[in-house]
Amino acid sequence: MLFDDPELPETIASVLVPVAVPVAYTYKVPPGETVVPGTIVKVPLGPREVIGAVWDDQPDAAINPKKLKSISRVYDKTPPLDEELRRFVDWVASWTLGAPGMVLRMVLRSEEALEPEAPVPGVRRIDGAEPDRMTAARGRVLATMEDGFAWTKSGLSHAAGVSPSVIDGLINQDVLEVVMMPAALPLPKPQIDYSQKPLTSSQQAAAEGLISGFSKQGGSVALIDGVTGSGKTEVYFEAIAEALRRDRQVLVLLPEIALTEQFLRRFEQRFGVYPAEWHSEITPRNRARVWRGVASGDVRVVIGARSSLFLPFKELGLIIVDEEHDAAFKQDDRVPYSARDMAVVRGHISKFPVVLASATPSVESIVNAQQGRYDLYELPERASGASLPDLHAIDMRLDGPERGRWLAPALINGIRETFGSGDQSLLFLNRRGYAPLTLCRTCGHRFQCAHCSAWLVEHRFQKKLVCHHCGHSEPVPHSCPSCQSSDSLVACGPGVERIAEEISDLFPEARTLVLSSDIAGGPERLKREMKIVEEGGADIVIGTQLVAKGHNFPKMKLVGVVDADLGLAHGDPRAAEKTFQLLAQVTGRAGRVTGGGRGYLQTYNADHPVIKALLSSDKHAFYQAEIEARRSAGLPPFGRLAALIVSGPDKSFAEGYARALARAAPHDQAVTLLGPAEAALAMVRGRYRFRLLAMAPRQFDLQTYLRRWLAEGPKPTRGLRVQVDIDPQHFL
Repeated sequence: MLFDDPELPETIASVLVPVAVPVAYTYKVPPGETVVPGTIVKVPLGPREVIGAVWDDQPDAAINPKKLKSISRVYDKTPPLDEELRRFVDWVASWTLGAPGMVLRMVLRSEEALEPEAPVPGVRRIDGAEPDRMTAARGRVLATMEDGFAWTKSGLSHAAGVSPSVIDGLINQDVLEVVMMPAALPLPKPQIDYSQKPLTSSQQAAAEGLISGFSKQGGSVALIDGVTGSGKTEVYFEAIAEALRRDRQVLVLLPEIALTEQFLRRFEQRFGVYPAEWHSEITPRNRARVWRGVASGDVRVVIGARSSLFLPFKELGLIIVDEEHDAAFKQDDRVPYSARDMAVVRGHISKFPVVLASATPSVESIVNAQQGRYDLYELPERASGASLPDLHAIDMRLDGPERGRWLAPALINGIRETFGSGDQSLLFLNRRGYAPLTLCRTCGHRFQCAHCSAWLVEHRFQKKLVCHHCGHSEPVPHSCPSCQSSDSLVACGPGVERIAEEISDLFPEARTLVLSSDIAGGPERLKREMKIVEEGGADIVIGTQLVAKGHNFPKMKLVGVVDADLGLAHGDPRAAEKTFQLLAQVTGRAGRVTGGGRGYLQTYNADHPVIKALLSSDKHAFYQAEIEARRSAGLPPFGRLAALIVSGPDKSFAEGYARALARAAPHDQAVTLLGPAEAALAMVRGRYRFRLLAMAPRQFDLQTYLRRWLAEGPKPTRGLRVQVDIDPQHFL
């Protein structure tokens, strides 16, 4: 907001800066500069300068203008953040109890994105000019340039197969001239009718329903609930095509980087071009290009991780949230938010449709559909006509593996049959590394992280013991550090590397591949290996949860879940839902194209409702039972939760503060307060953690209650931090 005082020569403005303060600061606008709400600026803040944005708050005209600092730079070549994005930033901050500046920080990713990219030198053929002497190398250069376009020198030398000196010679002879070229060509626009796949009748009905959502006043939210392989992507591609016809931009949110490669190829097959990408693994330069292209409107479709929700789209008209149930859409640090829920909010603010898609939707989305808040489109059959996999439970108490092994005979026989027929098998275990615990058989010493209350996980491929919470690692010692016994260390329990070792012993002739997020080579290696599996280049795949999400492996016929009970072994109120979703997703990789898939669930509790629901393929019965359990307990979506996590470097001081904070909670009969209790992960990165949990009815204004509580409670000192997590998804 701007303020002109006729008594003052200066204009003042409110500027929101990317720090954890609750209000915007007031600055003077330099003479000759013009700013409006949303203008991106650089301002002095203490000893440094930061990027901020002129905000809608009323500036404080009572401040002595002589004490005000001036905006140091106005980015007038960057479009201002529009009103809808500013409202969205304020809404997210209000909902999460975060500082608006910390939300704005997710919008203003880097100063590099605010500057037009500098042109780069290139070369172009001068019309009619010929060299004094034609050589084979010069001929290749000139033939390469017959299209008349300019080339970078390195690109031209590579394309023509010559050294840069050949090009320099042609420049010296005035055959080529140096010109300035754009650093990057704009992305080509998607072709709406490039190659539409024929849709089944249920897919067509769902696509038409999504398209009708564009005509609804105030926007709409649709949920596509389709079994694995039902063609949900092809359905929402038609919604993307409709948004492009209406000249609107599109954002597709995916939970994992590992999904992008296959999605990019499917998008290119449908629309003739690749979309822009936005996630942590793209280079800073490409991130800046995408940011600028989104703001200018040149980039029409973005596929991204949760942070792409805060890109400054010029004409955003559709958001797709694929695998909407996935916990990766929840950010837990700084500003804890659910990208799925905030996508719905952004659509509501800007009045455009939002599409959620999943084979195993969240309970919250199912309830919203049942109550009419979301339009529901069900795809009960696979688009290929293939049958869903036959699932079998292996009771490990009766038919478990031999001592020292982790795979039951029935699962091994299934893998042997599948391998013999030339098809692929997938073994799923949601544990990275070789073993979750290493101990000394002589003295019982257990290797624990020095900074976290967690065991160190052995990664035998890397010869390290690693903490999966803070990243601490150390070499595997040759002897016990407690009793100095040699050859006494033993690995307890299996991780994917240990399962791979067992498979190599059982099937030495099979091509075995481990897919895990911590394998050396990072996301690029992971993408390559996903493609290897897709093309049939591996016989047996051993993977963690990243193999459970959205992948299409045409030759995959068998899926074995090594430990189906793993997700049920703690007190998370969403444990049953998460386990059902994960196991349904991973077993859904089997037989997606040709049918005949099989799934084996190794379990010590074959009578658990999750296992029984999976075996009976009765998804609706499971959801209804889970919904009724949530309703009776007052848990989301029928009640509200908020976690307060107190952390500090001194355990007793952190605990004492947490107890004092609990005593300061305002009395309200609608609110049930639990804790403080030591967190399941009691220490992370050297900070001791205590949790409080507030429970309230659905209609209760929990944010106002929490603001009052924090305002009246004791202030954190001596390195203490209090983080508020509205609607927590994790309880560690």
